[in-house]
Amino acid sequence: MKTYKVFAISLLALGLSACNDDYLERYPLSELAPENYFLTAAELQNYTNAFYTELPDALAIHYNTPNQADDEARNTLASEIRGTRETPSSGAGWTWTELRQINFYLENSHKCQDEAARLKYDGIARFFRAYFYFDKIVRFGDVPWYDSVLEIDDEGLFKTRDSRKLVFSNMLEDIDFAIANGQTAKSGQLITKWTALALKSRMCLFEGTFRKYHGLGDWEPILEEAAKASEELINSGVYSVYKSNATTAYHELFIAEDAITSEMILARQYNAAVPYVHSANFYILSASYGRPGMQKSLVNSYLMKDGTRFTDINNYQTMQFFEEMQNRDPRLSQTVRTPGYKRIGSAETSVPDFATSVTGYQYIKYVLASTFDAGQSTNDMPIFRYAEVLLNFAEAKAELGTLTQADIDKSIKLLRDRVDMPNLDLQAANSNPDNYLRTEYANSTKGANEGVILEIRRERRIELVKEGHRYRDLLRWKEGARLEKPFYGMYFPGVGQYDLDKDGKLDLVIYEGTTPTRLPGVQYQKLGELVLENGTSGGRIVNLPDILKKWDEQKDYFYPIPTQELQLNKNLTQNPGWDQTGT
Repeated sequence: MKTYKVFAISLLALGLSACNDDYLERYPLSELAPENYFLTAAELQNYTNAFYTELPDALAIHYNTPNQADDEARNTLASEIRGTRETPSSGAGWTWTELRQINFYLENSHKCQDEAARLKYDGIARFFRAYFYFDKIVRFGDVPWYDSVLEIDDEGLFKTRDSRKLVFSNMLEDIDFAIANGQTAKSGQLITKWTALALKSRMCLFEGTFRKYHGLGDWEPILEEAAKASEELINSGVYSVYKSNATTAYHELFIAEDAITSEMILARQYNAAVPYVHSANFYILSASYGRPGMQKSLVNSYLMKDGTRFTDINNYQTMQFFEEMQNRDPRLSQTVRTPGYKRIGSAETSVPDFATSVTGYQYIKYVLASTFDAGQSTNDMPIFRYAEVLLNFAEAKAELGTLTQADIDKSIKLLRDRVDMPNLDLQAANSNPDNYLRTEYANSTKGANEGVILEIRRERRIELVKEGHRYRDLLRWKEGARLEKPFYGMYFPGVGQYDLDKDGKLDLVIYEGTTPTRLPGVQYQKLGELVLENGTSGGRIVNLPDILKKWDEQKDYFYPIPTQELQLNKNLTQNPGWDQTGT
């Protein structure tokens, strides 16, 4: 049974559980009189509780594009994927309200005489300042650094953009403070020392690899910080990879009513009683919201159950659904519908529904029983997960060239052990790099460590699919051009009748011309509405074949600064390639 829901409550109001609600009623958050507040531990807690709304919600985690990037095809695409972004007049992420609230708190928390409480909540505030600026440098690169509250006439409002290196250096100071002063007791809903280590692991991996692949220099010390933060969390023994049964454990993580805190470091929590619910079932299974489906390239990336490469099989490109799903990494059948799939609460097997999945590879990750289909899901959603930290550790060490088999054994192996998959072998990966992955990542590091870097990218893509990481991964690896590639789905040899799961019953008819007489329980897809790459000769499903997707290597790694901001502050400069005046 769920108890205190800090995220939901923070969304509804600031400090509902406070002992001093009268102060908050008298002084709204934006108008607090500091001489009358920040005096007790409860007041520091109340104020910092509001910062949790900065964290992503379920929609951002599992659905929003471009977060899913090239993992997922839909019939509606974000402007980042289509290459149709324009310079906006305002907004677009260039907002600073949350930062002002954080700095306002830090300027006034010293009024509390309880030093232990002040250090704890200052640590939380500085965690959120680092988190805030992490988003800003990902979106914009260089941004102004502010660590104090500025009034309307303050000259600091009109400063130039500080370099990302200066901003990141200040972020490191903030996150190190949060680590040093965070509570050591585990909590799936509150910021702790361990959450701060997870954020440091994430932001240092991003920044270090971004600098490396974009030629910015000074990347090695940042990746060393990523590895150290990850290893500190690993060696603490506080978290572990959740295990139950190899065929269910991975899936169980994402359908749990309460976050499984042996592995979930921080989760967005949901509760029907508040009410605070999300719509994962609806967005994944409805025909109205893009009909999301896993892309063929990702399906191809899953290894065979014995650890060999699926893409080394001669006819892998023309395998049909039933055959290609046999003897694969068990995470595949715990992420999308595969033959024999039974929905939670149902005794009947279900094949993929082409009315709600454009590729045929239909997600089951996050999907609950049908009683939640109307948009009332309450399973908690991952924000920081121990699995990510393990992957961050392995990748940082691989990019530095210091990865050992012992490092793999304490990171990647744990994820594969969960699903009874063979361990990654460092020497074998580097002696025989996967040519399929080479074509997937044109800019990957060449040389002695190429093979294992590619394998870690494979592992990351599979383990973290639909958790909101993929777009940023492509940005930092300088692989944005992958977004130009067509979206492919299942392979079909052409028009005809298909028993998708080989249970002896007809499941799908692909036809031309007049609609055949419809049989109950059978799906009908007209060729042309369902597009095959070779037309009547068959091939992979092609999603949105008439929509041109573009990626501009000169500008699309950053978002444009809104023109209104450039007009208000003449010291600001636009990001390269974006128009200074709004087109």
